[in-house]
Amino acid sequence: MLRLYNTLTRSKEEFKPAKPGQVGFYLCGPTVYNDIHIGNARTFIVFDVVRRYLIWRGYQVTFVQNITDVDDKIIDRAKTAGMAPAELAADYDAAYRQVMEALGVLAPDIQPHATAEIEEMIKLASCLVESGHAYELEGSVYFDVRSDPDYGKLSHRDIDQLKSGARIEVDVAKHDPLDFAVWKAAKPGEPAWDSPWGQGRPGWHLECSTMAAKYLGLPFDIHAGGNDLIFPHHENEIAQAECCGDREFAHYWLHSGMLTIDQAKMSKSEGNYLLLKDVLQIVNPQALRLLMLQTHYRSPFDYSPARLDEAKAALARIREALRNAEWKGGQADLHAACATARQAFQEAMDDDFNTAQALAALYDLIGALNKSEGSGEAVDTLLELLGVLGIDLRSSAEDAYSPAVVPLAAELTGYPGDIAAEAVELLLERRAAARADKDFELADRIRDRLAELGLGIKDTAQGSRLEPL
Repeated sequence: MLRLYNTLTRSKEEFKPAKPGQVGFYLCGPTVYNDIHIGNARTFIVFDVVRRYLIWRGYQVTFVQNITDVDDKIIDRAKTAGMAPAELAADYDAAYRQVMEALGVLAPDIQPHATAEIEEMIKLASCLVESGHAYELEGSVYFDVRSDPDYGKLSHRDIDQLKSGARIEVDVAKHDPLDFAVWKAAKPGEPAWDSPWGQGRPGWHLECSTMAAKYLGLPFDIHAGGNDLIFPHHENEIAQAECCGDREFAHYWLHSGMLTIDQAKMSKSEGNYLLLKDVLQIVNPQALRLLMLQTHYRSPFDYSPARLDEAKAALARIREALRNAEWKGGQADLHAACATARQAFQEAMDDDFNTAQALAALYDLIGALNKSEGSGEAVDTLLELLGVLGIDLRSSAEDAYSPAVVPLAAELTGYPGDIAAEAVELLLERRAAARADKDFELADRIRDRLAELGLGIKDTAQGSRLEPL
């Protein structure tokens, strides 16, 4: 039985989708005013795993993730850069897609852009005004939080204890400081659209309420995001959608924990603000995923060089076990161990997507595989379950060889081709022949030149092979 922690009820609940066998899943996407940081990456990775697991469990998942391409931050950044807001947003949108692909995050089934949904947003804003839950003020529209008796139900705080949060403009003319902008009156030089209240643009919260309802219908099953979005963003989404639609917005609310750097909050002022694109220049994406999945998604996660080294070592051990099994070529009877690992993996993931425990089940199977003479069933089981976590090791080690091994093989062996795997094979054969002829100078040169490419030679009873250093 799949159970997940629902922020709305503060309890673990059995997962019962509105339509049997189908899941409507909405994840708040990026505001494309900058490259995303690794805190954003954690959120996108963990909910990519949730999505993958639901699919593995047999659900038909419709996954929607928006792109916020009009926003105060985009406008301000564009002014500083001397660019049109739409041009800047398009550039960072493309950059976002690129790093998500590098991380192995599945593309959304539907990825609406805010600027393409303005008409629908105006309809929702108009509904709120007409129903008395919002009011017009100097060309802007504000949601009247005190008109909603359920306001605060997600953050579990009394309305009188709530304070204006990020992206809420404090305006003395508003009925209440907590009232938030549903529609913002146009300012000179800013993107704007026609509306019943004059030229303007949507408020940030209105975007997600509109796009989730349009593409998934109400109520849908899962709404997810970082726990920094619980208030005000998700609280305001609920208020808008439910006050106008008179229906529940989403059944289950999932939130990932915050990320710190060496136990400190990540911030530009502290000099520890890490952009994902920069991290991926020095870190294998699979190792980064593995690192982030070693902590339960709801818990705070600390990123540090030491923990990253541990994840790299763990990934190397997994790769080594799979390579050794292929080299041994045996067919040990590990059926019971595979069945035990599969059951433990599912039990862990069924318990609110406990990836740390799921990985522990896989490490147990790896231990059994290392002690055996090899097992195709165990290898297939590991590859399948790692794939559920988005760690794709199905491609052979040769596929990961740098193209630079081709000219190296041409230089040292006379290889005339352009296939990296063939080049590696010839280099290893040439080294083996040099060692047999006691030409240790050539053998060492091949080893050292491969090391310059980040490849180490591992000599085994079955022969030599390459692996990342």
